[in-house]
Amino acid sequence: MAAPHFIVFANEKGGTGKSTTAVHAAVGLAAAGRRVGALDLDTRQRTLGRYLDNRAASMRRLGAELPMPMFETFDPAKDDNLEGTLDRLGADAEIVVVDTPGRDDPYARAAMLRADTLVTPINDSFVDLDLIGEVDPETYKIRRPSFYAELVWNSRTQRAKTTGASVDWVVLRNRLQHIEAKNMRRVGQALDELSRRVGFRIIPGLGERVIYRELFPKGLTLLDLGQLGEVGLSHIAARQELREMIAGFGLPDEGESAPAPRAAAAG
Repeated sequence: MAAPHFIVFANEKGGTGKSTTAVHAAVGLAAAGRRVGALDLDTRQRTLGRYLDNRAASMRRLGAELPMPMFETFDPAKDDNLEGTLDRLGADAEIVVVDTPGRDDPYARAAMLRADTLVTPINDSFVDLDLIGEVDPETYKIRRPSFYAELVWNSRTQRAKTTGASVDWVVLRNRLQHIEAKNMRRVGQALDELSRRVGFRIIPGLGERVIYRELFPKGLTLLDLGQLGEVGLSHIAARQELREMIAGFGLPDEGESAPAPRAAAAG
């Protein structure tokens, strides 16, 4: 079997929808017929692990078979062999989704070195953009890449030297529809400029919808419309949003190699 494709969701700033995006991506890929493993590296919050625990409980309660990835929560107090855990999940999966903590963490940095696709969700604001690029307050142009962009640069460089493999860095713009139009344009222009400098792709992520939070206790997703009862147009729109996000990752089909990512430029 071909080596698994690792998708690592990483952002050192909390509140960006990272874990919600990761769990929906894992379930969405499973629903598309992919063999998916999922690993939660956030031992404290454990959002992805708890979400999938809730999903497993709903399947037992409802007597329903739902798309479900294999999943584990990493606990270094019990076993700090992250490489072994990733290898174990990858042995039975073609895609492994890794959710990292919203803080600087040595295991998150190690996971980034395994990433074939690195996904950084950000809310569409200059507060979140500051994580990856410093913006001039007068012109709104990028002054320089920030610490996180440098961290990703170093990880990509180290991976290329060690394995010869490259990393496709994807920045997700979450909660787009609730941003004032002028601010959205400014953030978009700054992101476009930064993407050319440090080499990432930009795709739309998930909107600000209450439904994502409401589904957590049952572990359900927008792909489980048969279990949701009354379904409105907002559910349908959110499901399409999720499908478009997953398509935007540009993952290889089973047995194919990953598409070539955009080359990063120093500085």
